[in-house]
Formats: sequence, structure tokens, C-alpha cells
Amino acid sequence: MLSISSIITDINEIPREWVFEHYLKLDVRLTGQDVKIKSLFNPIDKNPSMYIFFSSNNTYRYKDFSTGKTGDALDLVKEMFKLGTRGETAHKIIQDYSAFIKNNKGTYDIQEFKKRNKFKVTDFTTRAWTNLDERFWTKFFIGSKILDFFNVVPLNDYTLQKEEDGTTRELIIKGNNLYGYFRKDGALYKIYNPYSKENKFIKVKDYIQGSDQLTMSVPYLIICSSLKDVMAFTKLGYKNAEAVAPDSENIIIPEHVITAYKMKYKNICTLFDNDKAGKESMLKYKSKYDLNSVTLDLSKDLSDSLRDFKLHKTKEVLTPLLKQALQ
Repeated sequence: MLSISSIITDINEIPREWVFEHYLKLDVRLTGQDVKIKSLFNPIDKNPSMYIFFSSNNTYRYKDFSTGKTGDALDLVKEMFKLGTRGETAHKIIQDYSAFIKNNKGTYDIQEFKKRNKFKVTDFTTRAWTNLDERFWTKFFIGSKILDFFNVVPLNDYTLQKEEDGTTRELIIKGNNLYGYFRKDGALYKIYNPYSKENKFIKVKDYIQGSDQLTMSVPYLIICSSLKDVMAFTKLGYKNAEAVAPDSENIIIPEHVITAYKMKYKNICTLFDNDKAGKESMLKYKSKYDLNSVTLDLSKDLSDSLRDFKLHKTKEVLTPLLKQALQ
């Protein structure tokens, strides 16, 4: 265990784990583990949706799935206190840390870090479709043809494993409505558990959802928030447009991919959820790629709009919005 004592003048001298512990008032010390808390930026968050995680570059970062906010320690404090620049943020952190050191007799114990392995999907078993599956998907007007086209397969269970202290921990997850999202080559890239509050999506591999199904022979491309919305869009039957979705609404499709799409399509727009996170994602695509967006003010997302307002009404509202965004 190390101690830090002295006058701090450089933000790089301040342990990033202290920043998260102090400003988020965590009741645990960060020693390499991941921590999940209720969203700091969403006061109506009922289930913990904000993750503080030890990233691949050996520093702590955060991701708030409730609002789409993400970043490092400085981004967190900058967002919390609505500061203008990272320099201003660094100055505040230095002041607060110096006060903390003074009040704690000049020391901050740095805990020994231990790399923590994470659970990974190592196996799964498929099953036949059931009436429960039919009831779930058809309320969104998504039937067997579309599910087959996008390689959605019902799962009986999946296995999670991780190595910890020389032993292998294994969890087998079962459920009546588990679905595997597969690529055309048979590779599993995501597991969807719609009735799970904490693990609705399990990412297995990076993949732009719906990309295997693109023909690139129509003039327009719509970027949706999820594969379910891509399937809902397909059900609407537009002959001049097709759709894809990133791994999640909070992940930006890489620039080289967008550049390639712009060479193949006459125009592209985004169609994300109409909540705060979705609107912030639309702004990011507009700022980074100059893509117009569509805000469908029916239900939270496109698939829910089909469920709540049916096909005709949803298409009636959506069509002029698409025309405006794609003109």
C-alpha cells in the first residue's frame, strides 16, 4: 500500500479512483473491480444503470446507460458541475483533492490493484420456438420471416465463465424469452433477455446489427437504436430504405464505416429513441457526421410505436419525418 502526501499541482498526480470515490460518494474502495450504481444524471433511475469500470487502458471510466453519458474522471466532474473546459475541471479536482489531503492528515492510501476478469459467454443451447416467443414478438408485428432473416434464434440457456483466484466460476442463465442474435456465418454476437432488468443485453462480439442484411441497392439508410427497431422498420415495408443499428445507442458507428455508407447511399439519417439518451445520440451523429435525425414522438422507440399505435398509424406519422430528414 502506498501513500500520497505533498502539495498537488498536477492533475496527473491525483489517483483517478479517488475522483470516482469522492464525487460519487462510493461506499467501497476501487481496486480494479467494476461498480454499478443508480444514475447520477437521471433522478428517476429506478434500477442501477451507471457503471464505473476499470478499462482496458488501466484506468477508471464511467458509462451511464440511462442517459448515454460516458467518459473518464474529468468528464464525470465536468458534467456534474457543468464546467466549461477540462482545464477548469482539473483545477477544481486539484483544489478538492488538496483539501481532502489536508483534512486526512496528508495521505491517501492507494490500494493495490488486482486485475479482475469479467464473465464471458462460453456456451449456449438453442431451442424450438414456442407460443411465448410468438406472443412476445408479434406484439411488435415482428414475425418468423423477419426473425429468420435477421438470424434471431431462441435460446434455452447460455453459460458465463470467468477465472478468479485460480478457479473457474460458471453461471448458467435460463429463461423463457432468451434470444441469440447471430451473424450469417453463425457467430453469436449478442444475447437478448427482454425481461431482465439488469442484463437485458449481453454483448458477445462487436457488430453493426443488420449489416449482413444490407443490399446497398436502395437510396436511403436509416440508423436505428437496436436490432428490434431495425426489424420493426423492415416490417413497415419501405421499398427505398433499409436499416442498421450500432451495438447500442450509446456507441457511435466508426467513421470509416459511415464514410463507406455515404458512398453507397444517397442519404442517411438516424432514428433513435425519443428519450434523453436517444436525443443526445442523434446530436452526436449530427455533429460528427452531419446526419439528420428523426424524432418519432409516439412511444419510446420504433418497435414500441408499432406495438402501441399499430402499423398504419406509425407509418403515417413516420413517413413525412423521414422525407424531411432525407431530402
